[in-house]
Amino acid sequence: MISVLSRKPVFTLEREQLVRRSLDEVFGFFSDPQNLEALTPTWLRFRVLGSSTPHMQAGTTIDYRLRVHGLPIRWRSLISSWQPPFEFVDEQLRGPYRSWVHQHSFRETEEGVVVSDRVEYSVLGGALVNKLFVRRDLRRIFDHRRETLAKLLPDDERKAPRRHLPKPASSCV
Repeated sequence: MISVLSRKPVFTLEREQLVRRSLDEVFGFFSDPQNLEALTPTWLRFRVLGSSTPHMQAGTTIDYRLRVHGLPIRWRSLISSWQPPFEFVDEQLRGPYRSWVHQHSFRETEEGVVVSDRVEYSVLGGALVNKLFVRRDLRRIFDHRRETLAKLLPDDERKAPRRHLPKPASSCV
């Protein structure tokens, strides 16, 4: 029998962003843990401490240090799924959440790559703590990430949308 008190509410954050670059370039950027530092707001004082493998792959663990509302936190994540260049999943093994599963997906289109994030997480304190603190913080973090990614990977002219000029009217002479 499962007690209502033992159930963890799971919350979801989903984001999408078009990056006008090649699939290999975008996936390569996201698969380098050092780039996570650049994408994370400075107020978190986020640092990658190390990785269990020289290159990300299934089974890699990555250790981080950050500050959440001034409190020092250590975070360890596991790359639980690795399907280059289309997807990878990181799961928190140790950190500030009761659970954290972040699916990173990459879909190539004519205009570039759609980067999709789906985060399922639960927090101590449940819905109230999520509403008062966590949801707002995550939105700020992912908003910052969107802006920073656009600066770090600006549009590649070959992927930028082309403006179609109207055809000149034909004339009869």
